This record gives sequence, C-alpha cells and structure tokens, in this order.
Amino acid sequence: MSTLVTLVHLRWAVPVLAQLHRGFGGRFVNLTHTLGVSRESLSRTLAFLIEAGLIRRNPGHGHPLRPEYLLTETGARLAEPAAALTDLLQELDAGDVGLKKWSLPILALLVDGERRFSELRNALPGTSNRALTLALKDLESSGLIVRTVTTGYPPTTSYGATPPGLRLARAAERLQLRTPE
Repeated sequence: MSTLVTLVHLRWAVPVLAQLHRGFGGRFVNLTHTLGVSRESLSRTLAFLIEAGLIRRNPGHGHPLRPEYLLTETGARLAEPAAALTDLLQELDAGDVGLKKWSLPILALLVDGERRFSELRNALPGTSNRALTLALKDLESSGLIVRTVTTGYPPTTSYGATPPGLRLARAAERLQLRTPE
C-alpha cells in the first residue's frame, strides 16, 4: 500500500506519467497546457518523479521538437497503467475526486470488501482523521463508495466500494503492483 500512497502523494504524478506514455508533451510547456496544471505544481511533480526514478531529463534536449522529460525503464512500466487509470477517471467523470491524495489508496483497501473507519485509518499510516473523513465523503458523494450504518447497538459504520469504485481500485492496484519498493 505504501507504494501507491507514495505515487499518488502529488496530484499530478499519475497524469504526467500518462501523458509521457501517450507521447504528448514531453516538454514542460506542453505538459502545463495539456494537463491544465500550474508551473509550480508541475515543477514539484517533475522533481518528485525524477527523484523517484520514474522520469529523467533528456540530456540531448535543445531542439524544439525533442522532449525535455523521458520515462525511465521503471517509469515506462508504470506509465501504461497510469494512462489506463486516467482514462478510467475521465470515463467515470471522477478525476477531481480520484486524483486526491487518499482516494485511490482508500479504494484499493476496499477491493476485498467493506471496512470500518478505524480499519482504514490503521491501514493508511500518515493520514489524519480529518483527511480520511473528507476523502470518504468525497468518494461517497461521487458514487465510488457506499456508507452503511447498522442499526445494532452501538451502531457501526462501514464503507464499501461500488462497481465503478472497484474498477478504479483495480486500476490503482496495477500501479501499486508495478511500483518497485
């Protein structure tokens, strides 16, 4: 799980990998325009991806048609699942929710079935109660998870993935399984 959390820590990491896989915008300016990302956010994301060993600067850059950024071997293995994930997010109209920091890790945890809040919190070290609550509300409002409250005493609340949420979770798992530790 930690590899998926690390990869989606920055909102634009997965879309940048997807764009580089598609062959669009290996140049900084093309990435800002096609993704609609600010220069500062893109700079941070590119620095993160370089540090993670997923992309590298092109040493032969200089010609206007040569890309500034290239996928590394590891990045190339992740780029195809990243492109599939971004396509699925667009198809489900869930890009805003799906690219938030904790959304995909939460969905990945719900693949095996329903979980309670405390189970999710324990499985996601580094998340605060507030961040987890906000992510769960966003996922529920977008129809990716369902919240169930039992009528017993004391009442319990559990969260489970809907069919579109499961599709996203499986796409996210492809990223997680291919990411080196």
